[in-house]
Amino acid sequence: MTARTILLAALGLVALAAPGLANAEPKADRYVVVLKEAVDSEAVAKLHGNKHGFAADHVYGHALHGYSAVIRSDRLAELRADENVDFIAEDRELSIDAQSLPTGVDRIDGEASSALSGNGSGSSSVPVAVIDTGIDIGHPDLNVVGGRNCSTGSRNSYNDGNGHGTHVAGTIAAKDDGNGVVGVVPGTPLYAVRVLNNSGSGSTSTVVCGIDWVTANAAAKGIKVANMSLGGGGADDGNCGNSNNDAEHKAICNSVAAGVTYVVAAGNDGGDMKSKIPASYDEVLSTTALADFNGQPGGGAASTCRADVDETAADFSNYATLSTDQNHTIAAPGVCILSTWKGGGYNTISGTSMASPHMAGVAALCIGSGACTGSPATIIQKLRSDAASYNTANTGYGFTGDPRSPVTGRYYGYLTRASY
Repeated sequence: MTARTILLAALGLVALAAPGLANAEPKADRYVVVLKEAVDSEAVAKLHGNKHGFAADHVYGHALHGYSAVIRSDRLAELRADENVDFIAEDRELSIDAQSLPTGVDRIDGEASSALSGNGSGSSSVPVAVIDTGIDIGHPDLNVVGGRNCSTGSRNSYNDGNGHGTHVAGTIAAKDDGNGVVGVVPGTPLYAVRVLNNSGSGSTSTVVCGIDWVTANAAAKGIKVANMSLGGGGADDGNCGNSNNDAEHKAICNSVAAGVTYVVAAGNDGGDMKSKIPASYDEVLSTTALADFNGQPGGGAASTCRADVDETAADFSNYATLSTDQNHTIAAPGVCILSTWKGGGYNTISGTSMASPHMAGVAALCIGSGACTGSPATIIQKLRSDAASYNTANTGYGFTGDPRSPVTGRYYGYLTRASY
């Protein structure tokens, strides 16, 4: 019954059906069907597909049990009532968190860390998963050792058709080989987990596919850190997505339980991250963006690739207001960052997408050095505590907008430091 038919019926009138309307096909949309933990995802996805007339495009069995598929609206109620189904989530659109087109490593004292050895290999052997648009697998400045394509094309073709994922990868781990740029943990192994297409778009189903792959391979491949420079609308229900049917949140919680530390972009809306996912999830380390134009503290440097004020929180950066969000927030450089790009090149762009990989690199460096141990939650608090201690002891290191010189109603966190 259409909305107009319902209204007329309520008024005691009869609506005449429009020509062809009675035989119209029910609307079909893509959903993520989350199954009970003990369920065989492959078997149930096939059973449901045969019964309800669809074919699953992603099947999950590690970060969560379930599948994604295009499902007709008239089949949803019966699926939700199925004894094997936990909940059904809408397949929301997600996108890159880059604001526009490396002083950053310099600004967080990366050149003084143990990682810059000058031999191109780096001192950290902790692999990092880049959940993004893929990585340029032939880039001479990057050590891409594997990956998975959850977006368009062959599942084994995780090459970057956009450039964003390659940029993120370079900030994390561009080699210290005298060419191009250098990352926070030079030469560290990178896994390209492609969940966004060439235009930088993806969805819940592709992102969950990526998280699922990381979770399945974390132990065997030694993946300890995952970077997610992407986001969409949503909120933290405080219950790993089980209360508000958030499949991405549930997947991240289970992946964190498997030992993976997630570092994510805070978002580029210039607003409160509480309405942004995955930034609002308590289980991740959300990274805000600092505007820095010369790699040095103190302020006063002229802007370069975009208008902003040196040594302040970037004007586009999201921030925390809720105390729960403040407990998993930290800052890193994110304005006019030079890094690797698709096609073996280099590019300068801005965004919290560029801040997050600085932090992911620091997390890998800390874990590789032995300074960060234990669960991802313990590691996140260690990184935040070390940043707070250094900023407090070295008052010239921080920026306008950090907790020592706050902007009212906005919490950006302390600036990280690659000191491990």
